[in-house]
Amino acid sequence: MIRTFSLKAILFIICVTLLCGGDIYAETADSNSNDDGYRLWLKYDKISDANRLEEYRSVVSAVSVRGESQTCDIIRNELKIALGGLLDKDIPFTDSIKDSCLIIGTPANCKEIKKLCKTLSLKTIGNEGFVIKSTKLKGKDAIIVAANKDIGLLYGTFAFLRLLQRQQSIQNLDIVSQPKIQYRLLNHWDNLDGTVERGYAGRSLWKWDELPGTIDRRYYDYARANASIGINGTVLNNVNANPDLLKPEYLKKVAALADVFRPYGIKVYLSVNFSSPISAKFKLESSRRGGIGNLQTSDPMDPNVRRWWKDKAAEIYKLIPDFGGFLVKSSSEGMPGPQEYNRTHVDGANMLAEALEPHGGIVMWRSFVYDAEIDPDRAKRNYKEFVPLDGKFAKNVFVQSKNGPIDFQPREPVAPIFGAMPDTPSMLELQITQEYLGHSKHLVYLAPMWKEYLEFDTYAKGQSSTLAKIIDGSLQGQKMTGMAGVSNIGNNRNWTGHLFAQANWYAFGRLSWDHSLSAEEIADEWVRATLTNNDEAVGTIKSMMLGSWEACVNYMTPLGLHHIMQEGFHYGPQPQLDTAAREDWNSVYYHRADANGLGFDRTCTGSGAVSQCFGPVCERFNDVNACPEKYLLWFHHVPWDRKMQSERTLWNELCLRYNAGAQYVDKMISDWQSVEKYIKPELYEHVAKKLQTQKKDAGIWRDTCIGYFQKFNKRLIPDFK
Repeated sequence: MIRTFSLKAILFIICVTLLCGGDIYAETADSNSNDDGYRLWLKYDKISDANRLEEYRSVVSAVSVRGESQTCDIIRNELKIALGGLLDKDIPFTDSIKDSCLIIGTPANCKEIKKLCKTLSLKTIGNEGFVIKSTKLKGKDAIIVAANKDIGLLYGTFAFLRLLQRQQSIQNLDIVSQPKIQYRLLNHWDNLDGTVERGYAGRSLWKWDELPGTIDRRYYDYARANASIGINGTVLNNVNANPDLLKPEYLKKVAALADVFRPYGIKVYLSVNFSSPISAKFKLESSRRGGIGNLQTSDPMDPNVRRWWKDKAAEIYKLIPDFGGFLVKSSSEGMPGPQEYNRTHVDGANMLAEALEPHGGIVMWRSFVYDAEIDPDRAKRNYKEFVPLDGKFAKNVFVQSKNGPIDFQPREPVAPIFGAMPDTPSMLELQITQEYLGHSKHLVYLAPMWKEYLEFDTYAKGQSSTLAKIIDGSLQGQKMTGMAGVSNIGNNRNWTGHLFAQANWYAFGRLSWDHSLSAEEIADEWVRATLTNNDEAVGTIKSMMLGSWEACVNYMTPLGLHHIMQEGFHYGPQPQLDTAAREDWNSVYYHRADANGLGFDRTCTGSGAVSQCFGPVCERFNDVNACPEKYLLWFHHVPWDRKMQSERTLWNELCLRYNAGAQYVDKMISDWQSVEKYIKPELYEHVAKKLQTQKKDAGIWRDTCIGYFQKFNKRLIPDFK
């Protein structure tokens, strides 16, 4: 029996269509329309390779998706759109296994898959993993996408479609995949007024004034895009949290978003303000006890405060049974925390954990703290506050730490807090939005940066103690694992402001699923799905992407320089800044340029920050001759005339690095021009204009910084030719 969709699927799609005011996936269906970037990497344009097209049409001649859940309905809809576009042909859907060549199901809803369980490795892949395998059923060649749960089928479906998008062979498939990280979250720094802190792609996606009554179509497209790369959670609001979001009327709006995201395997989380119980705006309307809300304290050891949070958690879970939990920025940059009551981070985090634990929720307690009273060197402060607390946090608490010890700089060494808290789950926080990397104006592919961090050997338990092994739990036996990415998404038509910034959203999802993937492989996937499948053009574009981060480091902060951006805005250079409200917001605090040299001395005879690293790393960074030059000025104050590995002086090397970064932008412009004929005109022009802005900015960075540092050393600028 051939069918297009089950009755339940039809009703589901009609419902969604009515809610959205139109066809939910209209943007993905018309490959001939102007391409403004809205379709992301889910374009499904017709396969350009004629041989591959014929192979795919012969192998995928009919499809059977078992299961009647909303997630299975989404799979059917995705396959209908994708196969219709990629194969330029309507592929029939069937209830019959014997009529189908692509079979998608679980042991619970497909007896053929249940029979094959022993050969499909399903016992080892958990609830989110999947298997894609070529086999024979009743003497007929078939491809099976199998999983233990429907969400695994959705992930497996997207993985199968990636093969088609990349025009890979689908003969003899034997793919087994499961996420290496349990919690794979986007952190949105979105505010209730629609603004986005460190957002460079328009306003917030969340239309709080319209929710819960009106469900924007983009909510579904957002969830679909995240599911396609394995992201399974989203924190909806800014870590500088507004207490109003916990009011009943807003929680109903959050619940409406959770209902949209749930079939895509995405849970919602909220950033919470630690002082919410003392907000005059609050009253727990659902409280059975009365009198809770409008409290006089937020002391985490106060019984009424603890009860307030327990009741608030119960209220949330009544509306959102699968609510994920709380993200907390505490005692940092003006945000309140338990220290105001002479309590510790443990006291605050564990109070919230106690409220969430009966419901299965988690707390993500950020370690982004830098109280100047803790230590004169900002790079040491979060380590000194948190490491003594190891083992004291509740089992459902993450300590969420930025990749480096300062603040999402173009390049930092790995934060030494990772590995130093073996009895506490560590969540890695990366920044997808390019706060310090040219916002949405510069083409900077971040996967190489993230791979450098993930592959960094901390020596926490001897050699091969990489950051990846710490956050995936394999090194120190943690069962709760997580990665968070600060989102670069806004309401711009292309989602991220810069087309190539989409690649960073994509790369974060792919690396949080499997951190062993290479930056090159991820770039290949994204380019082929988003721009072109022409091999020569793909190679050129990948080369642009793979060198773009190092180039940005060079024209902004080479050789370990850091935090010399414009005050507050963090876009252009301001190495002269010395008037900020805090000493550690000044550029001069970090680069310490003088007539003798440049750099922050963090050696054992300086601030001592190197001592927070494990033995071999400490020794290497402490020795000016052994310290990698990419971190040199992070750890050492280096004389201007010191000979570098290139045999050039520090000054000459610094100047040449600045110039090399700027010249790389010229190369990207030339490379982009060379692939123009393979790129949709609208996308080509969009990127070309961005590259011209980047060229101008890179020159400003180079000239400003070199000119400023020259005032100290009085040396000639070397010939850049």
